[in-house]
Amino acid sequence: MITTNLTDGVFTITLNRPDKLNSFIFEMASELKEALHRAESDDNVRCVLLTGEGRAFCAGQDLAEATEVSDDPERDLSEIVHHTYIPIIKGIRKLEKPVVCAVNGTAAGAGANIALACDIVIASEEAKFIQSFSQIGLIPDSGGTYILPRLIGLARATALTFLGEKVSAKEAVEMGMIWKAFPANQFMDEAKAITSKLAKMPTKGFGLTKRGFNAGFANDLEIQMKLEANLQAEAGETYDYSEGVKAFMEKRKPEFKGK
Repeated sequence: MITTNLTDGVFTITLNRPDKLNSFIFEMASELKEALHRAESDDNVRCVLLTGEGRAFCAGQDLAEATEVSDDPERDLSEIVHHTYIPIIKGIRKLEKPVVCAVNGTAAGAGANIALACDIVIASEEAKFIQSFSQIGLIPDSGGTYILPRLIGLARATALTFLGEKVSAKEAVEMGMIWKAFPANQFMDEAKAITSKLAKMPTKGFGLTKRGFNAGFANDLEIQMKLEANLQAEAGETYDYSEGVKAFMEKRKPEFKGK
């Protein structure tokens, strides 16, 4: 359902149901949750790269499984949200290491919102983002009602979710939904270059930055600046801070350890 590979600090997670456009079923969700847990607990992991196999990144939920759940009078669709999407989004956002999403093809429904929950999102120029929930009478889950309006504004988020229109990778960059788009034949090389660079940088500092960004969604300015002071104190105790300052003074390239 998924494949993983750890090379030089980069932990690559590939959604691997290409015949089903990498749509989620319970088993694949469980494997992804386990992979994110490994990324969190393994000190050898300095950066995560999330991508998909085949022509799609992820088509969202496998509707055959969703129909099975909704047709059972003793079950409802919240079961899937609680089992699959809440833990995955929390796993990405609370992982105090960089998570780069490389959107290789169509990202629809929950697949789009999983991508947008990552720290840096790049896409092939052939990729499309679709908030497809309205096409089957559902609402955006996987953090979609939370993250998407914060990325592109309420007006655009509302139009895209109500109308279910496809957004090209170029349009996604222009509206601030993702960071960059690259030609398909350069796309994975660019993803690997980005993750390789991040894997050699101050991982602990990235984690603290991410913690600050997460908290900033709820805090007012005064509370957030106090948090920044506390996080800065914690960053100042890391090996990477000492090494960074020492390297700057010695006019050399720092050798960070992610600690």
